[in-house]
Amino acid sequence: MARFDSSSGSESPSPAIDGEKNTKRSKSKDSGKKRSRDGDSKGANAAGANGAHTIGERRSSVSKPARDFRDKPEPSPKKKKRRTISTPATVKEAPTPDEAGDSPARSPSPFIDFDGLSRPSVGTRERLEEDDAQKEVRLARMKGAVRTLLECVGEDADREGLLATPARYAKAMLHFTKGYQENVRDIVNGAIFQEGHNEMVIVKDIEIFSMCEHHLVPFTGKMHIGYIPANAVIGISKLPRIAEMFARRLQIQERLTKDVANAIMEILKPQGVAVVMESSHLCMVMRGVQKTGSTTITSCVLGCFESKEKTRNEFLSLIGVNR
Repeated sequence: MARFDSSSGSESPSPAIDGEKNTKRSKSKDSGKKRSRDGDSKGANAAGANGAHTIGERRSSVSKPARDFRDKPEPSPKKKKRRTISTPATVKEAPTPDEAGDSPARSPSPFIDFDGLSRPSVGTRERLEEDDAQKEVRLARMKGAVRTLLECVGEDADREGLLATPARYAKAMLHFTKGYQENVRDIVNGAIFQEGHNEMVIVKDIEIFSMCEHHLVPFTGKMHIGYIPANAVIGISKLPRIAEMFARRLQIQERLTKDVANAIMEILKPQGVAVVMESSHLCMVMRGVQKTGSTTITSCVLGCFESKEKTRNEFLSLIGVNR
């Protein structure tokens, strides 16, 4: 209803009507804001469905962008820490020099044992420690075995040419296998010198005579030894002596090459060792395929010779194999 104003002579709306209008305006504003918020949220969802990222989310730096906002790279699995049960460890006191001398420790390498023997076999120490009487017994057994072999091949072991053959062969076989009893420390004899040299050292064309363990016939050839010192050098003559020690055994060429390389590596501790052997095997020349012109080449490279191709090729070129 309108109210009459006597001073102005006009009608003015009543307070009740004004309150209703104000209430309607506020409601319309609230509904407008709500519609705008709903529109924004729907727009955001639509934009997200079209591939757009929501505000505040950072795309992972991967090689290819995700085509869908749900395509996220899987997080890397966390490494599980192993639980170790700590037990009180007993600390061993370091032995005194006197105690160390009384109870020598075994070398961590299988090539040189605690008493200096290199790859000792089952009967090596027994043969090394026997007295003169035991040596005579061993020699008599070997002579009897050789005489038996002569008889088995159809020969007359009592004829003049063969009477002394069993004794000669037995002594020769003991000489062919004398490397079992040789001590590598005695061979080196302290001939290691600190010279600060770190360039390649090569001793080539070392003559080798060994016995094939498969047929007990010789194989002969040449061995080339090279090493790069780590400041310390060894006497030149010691390298052929080490090769001779391993050759005077029942061997195969592959193991002989490896034995020499590993022994030098353990004794001298150089940056690297390389050994190449060329030989002819009588077990392949006199029997079997009977190929007289064939040559077998084996090699063993350790340390920097194995890891650096340039160093290895330089060694092979200097010894004349890489030609």
